[in-house]
Amino acid sequence: MSNQGQSKLDRVLEQAREYKAQREKGYREQALKMYPWICGRCTREFTHKNLSELTVHHRDHNHDNNPSDGSNWELLCLYCHDNEHSRYEELVQYGHTSESKQQAATYNPFADLKAMLKK
Repeated sequence: MSNQGQSKLDRVLEQAREYKAQREKGYREQALKMYPWICGRCTREFTHKNLSELTVHHRDHNHDNNPSDGSNWELLCLYCHDNEHSRYEELVQYGHTSESKQQAATYNPFADLKAMLKK
């Protein structure tokens, strides 16, 4: 559609979507190179086939805070990511969450790597 056929609001929304897509592409690619393709909560493993179901979560919920060391990111599956944002919304709205603090995953996919490589 040409710019003449679009309203000003449509153009602004399109620019915002493009900006968001570009920003996400940058930090998503970095995070996927930096971290193993495993959900940080449920420890589900991902491959190229289902990688679209693995998201980059911003620990401080600020999508503009993207340090190059990845310290504000964690990889979460779609379900754990939705759960994390629901809990955050509860915290913002009610001042607490209904769930107790969830322990970080302890699964280490590289624990026996040396033994596996020897086979």
